[in-house]
Parts: sequence; C-alpha cells; structure tokens
Amino acid sequence: MSTPNSSNATLLLLITGGTLDKEYQATTGMLVFPETHLPKLLNEANSTLPIQQTVLMQKDSLEMTAEDRHDIFQACLSSQQDAIVITHGTDTMVKTATFLQQQPGLADKRIVLTGAMRPYMLGHSDAGFNLGSAFMAAQLAKPGTYIAMNGQLFEAGNVQKNRVLGQFFTQ
Repeated sequence: MSTPNSSNATLLLLITGGTLDKEYQATTGMLVFPETHLPKLLNEANSTLPIQQTVLMQKDSLEMTAEDRHDIFQACLSSQQDAIVITHGTDTMVKTATFLQQQPGLADKRIVLTGAMRPYMLGHSDAGFNLGSAFMAAQLAKPGTYIAMNGQLFEAGNVQKNRVLGQFFTQ
C-alpha cells in the first residue's frame, strides 16, 4: 500500500519521556527513566515500519519547560521526515501539541503525539495500542498536529484530557 509520504517512507519517532517510558524503581518506590523502552516495545509489536528513533529527553511532562517544547519544535522542523510521532507525558501533551500547531514551518508535516496512562514496563499498559494508533495516523492523516490516545485521533487545539477518567476527548 502506498502511503501519503511514500517518497519519504521513514517515520521519525521523537522520544521525550512521559509515563509510557517510566519504570518502577524498587529501592525507592519511585517511577524513573532509566532508559527508553521504545525499542523493546517495537520489537514485541513486530513492527516492520522504517522508523528513525531519536531520544530528545526523558522527562515527566509536568517538568517540561518552554525550552523543551522549543527543542521538540526544532527537531520536527529540521526533520527530513514528514511523518513524526512524539511520545509525551499525558499531563501536558495538549499544551505541547497546541504549541507545535502554532509554529511556522510545520504545515506540511503530520505530527502525532501519544503516550500512556500506565507505564509500559508495569504491564497492562495502553502504550502499545496508543503507539500503534499514532504510527498509523502519522502515515494516513492530513498534514497537521494531532494527539492519538484511547483509539482516537484528535486535532491539536481541540482536545482535552479528563484526568478523572484518564481519557482524552474533543472540546
């Protein structure tokens, strides 16, 4: 099947941390970022997509700064790929997506942010489902900035997180 970006088939995966990549640290009881778990998750999923992975940071999204968002923007802007998936913490994912949507130079790219409500390494996580949805959306959606969560694709600027339910919905 030919995808909209068939002339530039490699998908860019920008890794920024978030709950998806956290791991339980048994001696402290804290959730920490020892390393990204995305290569393992992709291997388990038997992914055959050509994916270029770049770790930009390993942060809880509540600790993200304006400078971090600018770094994400620069990585998207300078990318040769027009299909980009960004793993991100869900607490400020909407803020980052809205920021990216407002930046110049990204109009021809398909940027999809995704994450997880439960860390991948703890099991029973939505990480793989959300990541697969984001990869599909980055290949098939019209150019723009989106959030892929809960089996749905939301346009940036028109989405909110319900913290009680742990779900995203259209505003």
